[in-house]
Amino acid sequence: MAESDVTVVLAHGAWADGSSWARVITALAGEGIRAQAAPLPLTSLADDVAALNRSLDRTNGPIVLAGHAYAGAVIALARPERVKALVYVAALAPDEGEKVADVFYRLPPHPQAPKLAPDDNGLIWLPADAFAAAFAQNATAEDHAVLAAVQRPISLNCITVPAGRPLWRNVASWFLIAEQDRMIVPETQRFMAERMKANIRTLTVDHTPGVTAPGAVADIIRDAVHAASGK
Repeated sequence: MAESDVTVVLAHGAWADGSSWARVITALAGEGIRAQAAPLPLTSLADDVAALNRSLDRTNGPIVLAGHAYAGAVIALARPERVKALVYVAALAPDEGEKVADVFYRLPPHPQAPKLAPDDNGLIWLPADAFAAAFAQNATAEDHAVLAAVQRPISLNCITVPAGRPLWRNVASWFLIAEQDRMIVPETQRFMAERMKANIRTLTVDHTPGVTAPGAVADIIRDAVHAASGK
């Protein structure tokens, strides 16, 4: 199987949309690797898994799934038939029966992490100043402006329901641990990565390396594609 036969499907996390993967998509395209971003509604964990599966239906052949942040929980519940590898980018990986909130709040937050609370609609928005303070502190002011402008809120229904049996129990996984992450504590990332027996790469990057270090994210995805193609 050639690497060109593999499709990379990218799932965005909370407070983001598919554009957060733009630089990773172009980096992969430069190496002849096909990638597409799956739009997630962020309305419930079940809704997001269903949306991801619809994106998988638009592909042919083997798939490498990559998820950022909250989307780590989503990719682990995708239909497994053609998924050959999982890539976690500073992501959350609840085990069966755990909630996303359980792993997110496993340890005390970084001092600069934003205070999060739902609005009257049960949706959690990220404060505008949190993009520069914690979400992507290594990004440019222009990036912060765009990230804040396109953010999508996440529903409580995404983070307060127990997850099912995760795909990482049966599928090879890679995990990029972000040492400068102010949203998901790096020690929590390491706990999850070691628990899933992932191929671990630890980098000095912030919570959103798809924006601030896209080459590094593309590198770990390429490794997963290489393995999925049997090379």
